[in-house]
Amino acid sequence: MSDRPRDGAASAQGGAGPRGEAARRPASPPRHVAPPPGAQVWTGRASSRLQWGLAAVGAGCLALGIDLAVDMTWPGGAVPRIMSVVGCVAVGLLVLFGTLAFVHVEVKVENDTLEVRCGHAGVPRRRIHLRDVVHAEHAPRVTPRHWGGWGYRWRPEKGTAVVIRRGEGLVLRLGDGRLFTVTVDDAEAAVHHIRARLHALRAA
Repeated sequence: MSDRPRDGAASAQGGAGPRGEAARRPASPPRHVAPPPGAQVWTGRASSRLQWGLAAVGAGCLALGIDLAVDMTWPGGAVPRIMSVVGCVAVGLLVLFGTLAFVHVEVKVENDTLEVRCGHAGVPRRRIHLRDVVHAEHAPRVTPRHWGGWGYRWRPEKGTAVVIRRGEGLVLRLGDGRLFTVTVDDAEAAVHHIRARLHALRAA
């Protein structure tokens, strides 16, 4: 009788062989999955010097109202004084808050959402899902005359817009046929980014 082990005995006893080596081999670390193309964030903003000037006018009206309220040498009666104080304070607050909300605008495109935030408080705010966008285009010149003034505008035949200065802007055509326009610096780069995201979303 032969004392040599039969084939496969060494594998069963010593763990040698292909299966034994695979059992002792450490598990490979998980591979890093690259993010989908075009998933980067694009941010842009625009500011308006004119709005700062109007805000200064509002602050002046507010200061005048406060000065009239504490002025002890008012020559008229109490009713004219109260009306003057209330009028100056009301106009000052209206102009001040109405303009500070639009001293600048920020646009952020992240994944499948575009968000527009106005002023330091971030209001008014508009969020649009890119799945609702049909087309994005660059407008080389947007003026308040096109929308009837500065600020957050609405026109029934065109849609809505955030206009804080003259200059280039971003125009989105939505699925309902309306437009959304926002004045922002480097709007052409925003258009390229949004088109890339739209292509990725439609291909998914």
